[in-house]
Amino acid sequence: MALPELEPGVLPPGTERLRGEVRDFLRAADFEPRCDSWLTGADPEFSRALGARGWLGMTLPVEYGGRGRSPLERFVVIEELLAAGAPVGAHWIADRQMGPSILANGTEEQKRRFLPAIARGECFFAIGMSEPDAGSDLASVRTRAERADGGWRLSGTKVWTSGAHIAHAMVVLARSTPGATRHEGLSQFIVELPSDGVTIRPIRGLSGEHHFNEVVFDGAPAELFGREGDGWRQVTAELAYERSGPERFLSTFALVRLMCSLSPGAASGRLLGRLWALRQASLAVAGALADGRTPDLEAAMVKDLGTRFEREVIEVAREQLGVEPDPASPDQAARMLAQAVVQAPGFTLRGGTNEILRGIVARGLGVR
Repeated sequence: MALPELEPGVLPPGTERLRGEVRDFLRAADFEPRCDSWLTGADPEFSRALGARGWLGMTLPVEYGGRGRSPLERFVVIEELLAAGAPVGAHWIADRQMGPSILANGTEEQKRRFLPAIARGECFFAIGMSEPDAGSDLASVRTRAERADGGWRLSGTKVWTSGAHIAHAMVVLARSTPGATRHEGLSQFIVELPSDGVTIRPIRGLSGEHHFNEVVFDGAPAELFGREGDGWRQVTAELAYERSGPERFLSTFALVRLMCSLSPGAASGRLLGRLWALRQASLAVAGALADGRTPDLEAAMVKDLGTRFEREVIEVAREQLGVEPDPASPDQAARMLAQAVVQAPGFTLRGGTNEILRGIVARGLGVR
């Protein structure tokens, strides 16, 4: 049985100056900090301001509109934005995973069309993976792609599609040919939005907010993304970006920071200690990505541990703050606690349920 081995992530020279620049920008920006801001806090104008600063598409090559910076430099920017509870939801998926995926798998035309716009904060993406009645079984894909004049046509339904209502394009996993196994015969496709044959319906959260969607494809025009039949490999590579980032343990950091200021003590100290350990693990994955590796197993571990930590934050906050969660309260602690509570059911589901992730880890360790 082999345990994962990653070198501790070490931030490169110059990142403290970069961190200071981001903090100065955030102090001057006008927004109310919130929990889960990378999912629920969409502000296209804020995204464009980040793009103008060069803080979107940071790792993309300069020739495609990026800045050619390292994943570790991007890590610094991301953790400052999340720690501040900034409204980064509009560009999040495009910047986090679709930019790197398009760079790795897209045609030259697709790279020229999408990457500079992503880096400017002018092109937002959604991802179509989950389907009705499939749970976290991503391979249970029933959405189908059929060849048509000039491209492909998609038919099927995707659910829990974050930001589809504000996205300019969507990457969809669909079954393009029959396969000997469920993981074969899958391909990814790009659908530009809005588009004929695409219906987007809101899925409201517990508090009535709208960031999830059901997306129905009825002969929607699509273009192949990557190689036909290579969809499963492409998706799993993207998931390393999706599962390992600091958003997996910083979604509730705005609440942790408030709790530490209002009710410092042993409970807050224990949370901060665990938070630091999770940060080091996430930073190690970022270092592996910077070296060109795909640390799927390690990313799954970070996601599992991080999302369990975020739910624990809520329980500690309930005990320490002595307020009832209320999204309409004039009290910031009550508002922020309410934001965390209504998002908590999704913490251990999005990006793959913890049970599925533990199966991935078990297989990677050779015990399953």
